[in-house]
Amino acid sequence: MQVDIVNAENKKVGSFELSDELFGGRVKRDLIWQSVVQQNAAERRGTHATKNRAAVSGSGKKPWRQKGTGRARVGEIRNPLWRKGGTVFGPQPRSYAFDIPKKVQRGALRAALAQKAQDGALVIVDKLEAAERKTKATAELLKKLGATGKTLVIDVTPQDDFALSARNIAGLSLVASHRVTARDVMDTSKIIATRAAIEKLQESLG
Repeated sequence: MQVDIVNAENKKVGSFELSDELFGGRVKRDLIWQSVVQQNAAERRGTHATKNRAAVSGSGKKPWRQKGTGRARVGEIRNPLWRKGGTVFGPQPRSYAFDIPKKVQRGALRAALAQKAQDGALVIVDKLEAAERKTKATAELLKKLGATGKTLVIDVTPQDDFALSARNIAGLSLVASHRVTARDVMDTSKIIATRAAIEKLQESLG
């Protein structure tokens, strides 16, 4: 798959050959789904909690004797059948994180990038540098490259001035190529990546 390489002015300065094995094949949506669910689950706080009969307030004394009163037997006022009693099998703090094979993670990222490339949402630039540490200048640069709505910018090592000037732009995510995930890719409408970043991704995903 042949794609154009543009400069900061969105003018063609060359071309790049995307691997057909990575970007031209069938998109495996099930791998993308697994990767996104796994990342979402890992970020759940899991701080929910309910009080069981050991944690609610109240006496542990037996309210009345076991037999002879005509009433139902009961051991303490904190039992789950009574008002203000403990909760049975209620949610407790836990981690929702789980692992998936690294091969699945790479396959999901490969499929997500292939989907964006086939949709024409991938823009490859020769380099991304900020002439000055100004958010307005960086926003104008990205606008020339077609950044609208949610935009993902991928670079091998983002330039400090560019990273600092871009962090306040709404809807923009700047991620290093070795940290990008399938969820990052699918949660955007536009991807702007440097040539070096795409080369690194092709090398690691191949």
